[in-house]
Amino acid sequence: MQRMKFGLVALVLLLCGQVHGESKDLGHGFVDHGVATPNSCHRGVVATVDGDSKPVVLAWLMDHRGTYALLWIDVTSGNAREFPVPFPLGDSPFASILSRKNKFYSHFGSHFIEFDPARREFTFWRKTAPQMAMSMTEDDHGRIWSATYPHSGLVRFDPQSRELTDFGYVYQQDWAQYPRFVATDDAGWVYLGVGSAACQILMFDPKAGKAVPLWSESERGHGYGEVYAGDDGKVYGRRPGGTEEHWYCFHQGRAEKVGKRPPFRQKAIIAGSQGLFHRQFPDGRRIETLDLIERRLVTADPKTNRQTSVRLEYQSEGAHVMGLATAPDGSICGGTAFPMRSFRYDPREDRWTERAAYGQWNTVARQGDRFFAGIYGGGGLLEWDPKAPWIDTVPGRPGCNPRFLDQCEPTINRPHELLAHPDGKTLILAGTPGYGLTGGGLMFWDRRSERKTVLTDRQVIPDQSTMSLVALEGSLLLGGTTTSPGTGGMRKAERAELYLFDMAQTRVVWREPVLPGIREYTDLCLGPDGQVWGIADGATFFVFDPSQRKVVHQQALKPPLTRAVSHQGPRAFVRDDDGATYLLMTGGIARIDPSTRQIHLLAKSPVAITAGGDVLDGRIYFASGSHVVSYGIPPKAK
Repeated sequence: MQRMKFGLVALVLLLCGQVHGESKDLGHGFVDHGVATPNSCHRGVVATVDGDSKPVVLAWLMDHRGTYALLWIDVTSGNAREFPVPFPLGDSPFASILSRKNKFYSHFGSHFIEFDPARREFTFWRKTAPQMAMSMTEDDHGRIWSATYPHSGLVRFDPQSRELTDFGYVYQQDWAQYPRFVATDDAGWVYLGVGSAACQILMFDPKAGKAVPLWSESERGHGYGEVYAGDDGKVYGRRPGGTEEHWYCFHQGRAEKVGKRPPFRQKAIIAGSQGLFHRQFPDGRRIETLDLIERRLVTADPKTNRQTSVRLEYQSEGAHVMGLATAPDGSICGGTAFPMRSFRYDPREDRWTERAAYGQWNTVARQGDRFFAGIYGGGGLLEWDPKAPWIDTVPGRPGCNPRFLDQCEPTINRPHELLAHPDGKTLILAGTPGYGLTGGGLMFWDRRSERKTVLTDRQVIPDQSTMSLVALEGSLLLGGTTTSPGTGGMRKAERAELYLFDMAQTRVVWREPVLPGIREYTDLCLGPDGQVWGIADGATFFVFDPSQRKVVHQQALKPPLTRAVSHQGPRAFVRDDDGATYLLMTGGIARIDPSTRQIHLLAKSPVAITAGGDVLDGRIYFASGSHVVSYGIPPKAK
């Protein structure tokens, strides 16, 4: 009876997303509380067959380490096997292809790779110029082409001769290129659709090893050039955001304007981005669901109108923790990426609650009795009430908890800072802009009026984005910028700046690149006497006096100190209830002496510190990859 009762309780906890933790003492005051999201996500899925023509599913598995294995699933039995990636980890597919000969290919971590489901093994891998495919295709001779980030690289693999040809980078730009489209014609020419800072279509001659751009610099605009292989042996393409009058026909390296979309039929190729999900098996069955959270595969047979569900088992080290903060209910909360999940850890009960999240919780903060998250993509803002039942977020639907407040794309796409202002009613979101753009702005959210005010980079610091913010007396804010553009954008500013922003006047009242050679003010913290402590480029600690508008102290983080944590929402500074301020570094935890401004190392961390950070009940909590870890502050250090 006791065993049945325990099993029922465990089932209820599982269905509620709650599990008991098993915190582990790491020594010297550090405790590992476990993995926040103990699951992986897929980075490309195909339905195919093995060597006996039995239906199987192939899925790239990704956790906080990157893509670490290919998951092979027998559809009939549910038996699953993992094939570890045979080269160093740290990257993941952004494109994959299943060839006509039933070989599965991808290209990531600067390695081109082939998997043979008939032989159930990786049958080829080879190092290439960095880094990963953004698109892949198969030509008329069965050769596989890979177009790579960040400099429009091209790789060709011939499955017959087993020869790989690395053409290197075929198009140089001052920004990271995303060749999201690739196609070949029947004459052997290759065409790349590139973006996103400025669109382009490249015509590549493999014999000459050279690419010719279609558009001059004056003709280019933001977005991606698009190309599609037609089943007539030609390639068709267009510029982004154009009307139906902007189509081209490509053949033998020549481009012809054809106006409206030609009546071509796109060549059937099983290829796609990291979201590739080819559902159809050769025998007509299809994948209905592949759920790596619930560890379940559901397939359907249209001949019998029956569905089959099988349980999956796979190994995972868990999703990457983006950041964390103390919630109003005395728990530690935050989000993970790939999969996008939210987590709540209750230290008093050593219990985890993990749920699906709307978007990627890049940066989190508490204000009063609510918890807020700035989300990627779209620069959205969520409000969560820990006292109320969790109801999955759907924008525009009443009663959700967390509640979707608003968003501000493309002004902000990837949040880096969420400041909960001490006035108790204002939230300020900051970060980098949409893909291919340069310069992010600010979004102010008024909780009383429930209205947003969005300022572009032109109204703050042109061509830069705000990375860090701190509230000063009255209506003043101090902001620190980054010169990094939006993903795939062009860096236009050389030096990051500090600036004073007056919320009452809604404008910048002072700005200056106060430190030479700095590209990012990683984090800011209000220190004693109204001075501000900051981290620049992750490696320089400085003190800024707003009244004098100048830096009054600076020092490099030299051994035994290490670089400060730097993440999409770093939270490098944390403060305890007594007002003491601590600095989270990649290799340890330090305390800042308010009188001398010296940084004293308290403890070297036994694990890497990857993101911050908050204090709860005398312990500093931080992220280490997929784990949440804490450090007990010694009494003498408080």
